[in-house]
Amino acid sequence: MSRRLWSQLSRRLTDLGRDRRGNVSVLMAFMLPPLIGALGLGFEVANWYMTTRSMQNAADSAVVAAATNGGTSYATEAKAVTAQYGFVDGTNNVTVSVTNTAACPAGGNTCYSVTITQPIPLFLAQVIGFRGNATLNSGPAQQLTAVAGAQSSGQQLPLCLLALAGSGAQGITTNGAPKANLAGCNVMSNTSADCHGHNLQADNGLAHSTDSGCGVNQISNVPTVTDPYAKLATHIPTNSCGGSYPQEPAKKKDPALPASNQWSGSKSLSGNVQICGDLQLTGDVTVDAPSGAVLVIENGQLDTNGHTLSTTSGSALTVVFSGDASVGYTHAPTGGGTLDIAAPTSGTWSGIAIYQDPNLNSGVDISAAGNSPTWDITGLVYLPHSSVTFSGAVNKSSNGQSCFVLVVDNITINGTGSILSTGGCGAAGLNMPVGTVPGRGQLVN
Repeated sequence: MSRRLWSQLSRRLTDLGRDRRGNVSVLMAFMLPPLIGALGLGFEVANWYMTTRSMQNAADSAVVAAATNGGTSYATEAKAVTAQYGFVDGTNNVTVSVTNTAACPAGGNTCYSVTITQPIPLFLAQVIGFRGNATLNSGPAQQLTAVAGAQSSGQQLPLCLLALAGSGAQGITTNGAPKANLAGCNVMSNTSADCHGHNLQADNGLAHSTDSGCGVNQISNVPTVTDPYAKLATHIPTNSCGGSYPQEPAKKKDPALPASNQWSGSKSLSGNVQICGDLQLTGDVTVDAPSGAVLVIENGQLDTNGHTLSTTSGSALTVVFSGDASVGYTHAPTGGGTLDIAAPTSGTWSGIAIYQDPNLNSGVDISAAGNSPTWDITGLVYLPHSSVTFSGAVNKSSNGQSCFVLVVDNITINGTGSILSTGGCGAAGLNMPVGTVPGRGQLVN
């Protein structure tokens, strides 16, 4: 190579080394992928944030609506609210889950919860290797979630009459009942309640389904009331009758009841007293039980037979009907006369005047409650599987507080069906059943 050519080449290489044009392009070639990734990630994160905020607003509104509803349609109402925000369950990969058994911050599991989830596909964020936490249509996605919790601020009302309606029957029915008087009481049906022509004068009528005409204030779609007294059945004494249950003679040739099953006069009782078969009063009976007594009638009725069964001042009595289900026995009070008894104010059977074993499902109906015999009772009358026709006026025991609560499967109230003994259940030792009227839901988390 000639000296001149070499000199020219050397000079041009030197000039090229000094030339800075195009450096930015080279740098941009290196910087562009991470820059695009960063911008893409920022864009997508902003989108996730806005979507999550919308989801959270939807979840908050939906859970308040569910807690306010409080009925069986709470989930449907919650999902209708999320749909108004654009989050429709089962559409566009949106899932809306609703429950009314969520844990509450203060304990228990009676709170409502709404959870909204939706996977969002990834676009530019993939440039920097971000793959998200979910898959959508075989591609990477980011799962977004919003959760809200609420509880009902409902009002609790003590109940004088509770129809458990485990049979599925309409809980409360009236046919006119123009003189019925349940003033000072609240009544509740775990199904529906229908009062024709008279509101019973009850302060509040509650029904899990529809309350039609029962109560001065009529409230539908109330949560059901769980039976608070069924657990007492575990305290019924063991049956020691040995299979012998004498019944009242149905025909002249039938044997008479043994003397132990016929009562009259004064009876001093304490602890558990068991009668095998029917118990019939042959005269007025006064029970002296200063320490309280539990009279257990196994496979039999309590036939007042036109007489009065009463407790003396300071005495307390619980009458328990127990025995074999579906055998044909009657497990209820019958006959004319009067039941004038006060329940104990403390102990296992506190506040319980009459108790039908919840295992009994036949021979438990009562066709003339409060009328035959007359009920002057302080305490609870518990008839969980009984269809009751209520025709009389219940007043307090002569020697007890003004407290009466009736729990049945279903009840028909006729004529003068009235509960006159109210306001004294606390002093009578009875924890009354409680119905909850849903109020506006309140967010808890």
